[in-house]
Amino acid sequence: MASLTSKISISEINSLSDKQFESIFGGVIELCKDAAVQVKKKCPFQSLEALCDAFQTYLQDLSLEDKVVILKLHPDLAGRLADLGQLTQESTEEQKAAGLDKLTSEQKRILEERKNRYNEKFDFPFIICARENKIQSIMEGLQVRYENSYKEEVAIGINEVKKICRLRILDIVKE
Repeated sequence: MASLTSKISISEINSLSDKQFESIFGGVIELCKDAAVQVKKKCPFQSLEALCDAFQTYLQDLSLEDKVVILKLHPDLAGRLADLGQLTQESTEEQKAAGLDKLTSEQKRILEERKNRYNEKFDFPFIICARENKIQSIMEGLQVRYENSYKEEVAIGINEVKKICRLRILDIVKE
């Protein structure tokens, strides 16, 4: 999270108030402050891995319906919110890392077409860890994953959210 000037340690995390913890970790799962509220209850954490595991477990233990809610909290890749500059700071940086801010008009058209088809089928946005992918792999992922079943795609989407969450935690916490 770029707003922090320096990373914080596990011991510092363990001494945070509930409000401080929520403020710092409220965005590691896109727009889901409840994750931070629930994970804070697991304090103290013995390590960075234990903190990451607590967020991973939070996601894994959600019902199918709640997992879909989490997926729907994520913005479309290179979508309207990005065009308007209204993404969270984390999403803005992640989409830039994938090159989604530099799409040609043809790439944007193809991406929009594939995203719309995907959204119509699954009723949630295509989720992929942008920092681990570039434009071509995102385009291919939209094609390949469109063939999945609803349950498969929810599971894959949540696994991508876990990757995003972990990277966001690593941006905040020093080992």
